[in-house]
Amino acid sequence: MAGSPTGGGALAIVLASRNAKKLKELDRIAKAAGLDVRFLPLDLYPDVPTAPEDEATFAGNARAKALWYARATDQICLADDSGLEVDALGGAPGVHSARYAGPDATDAANRAKLLAALRDVPEARRGARFRCAIALADEEGVIFEADGATEGAILAAERGAGGFGYDPLFLSAELGRTFAEADPVEKDRVSHRGRALAALLDFLRRAPILD
Repeated sequence: MAGSPTGGGALAIVLASRNAKKLKELDRIAKAAGLDVRFLPLDLYPDVPTAPEDEATFAGNARAKALWYARATDQICLADDSGLEVDALGGAPGVHSARYAGPDATDAANRAKLLAALRDVPEARRGARFRCAIALADEEGVIFEADGATEGAILAAERGAGGFGYDPLFLSAELGRTFAEADPVEKDRVSHRGRALAALLDFLRRAPILD
């Protein structure tokens, strides 16, 4: 099996993403769980081409990216594909969440497009959820998969300065505030990614790759 431990015995897992905020979130969740895992940035492999994301589902994209980068880096890789599903938009932006406003869209541009699309939608019909699918793979195949979801609604204006992506617009049903207003640890407890990663960390506690 590919992958090598870092100094001190920690298992090194390459994160199949160049999103620094996502890497920080993963490190925080693993540390809080007391697991000896270190997530490495994909930037350590600058010559590896970007994996295509052309599957129809979050799970399909996560699986494809994990395998792509595991084989390209010869390391154990974790990929996630996550996004926002808005009821009034028939589940959009869905798997296109990161590119909702275009191939190179910024988070701010994506949020602006979402607000424009929902301009005439009443509060009662602004239900939404975040979904996340993750896949852990080595060069031989997928080792583990999981998913997570969290319910909420889309506000008519941004609130909060934390988080990233659509967080300032997503009012969590469980927290009663946006993910951008929530304490990071509090967000991790109920977020789509936090729930998917909780399943992964539970698997890693029992997995032979940590032996």
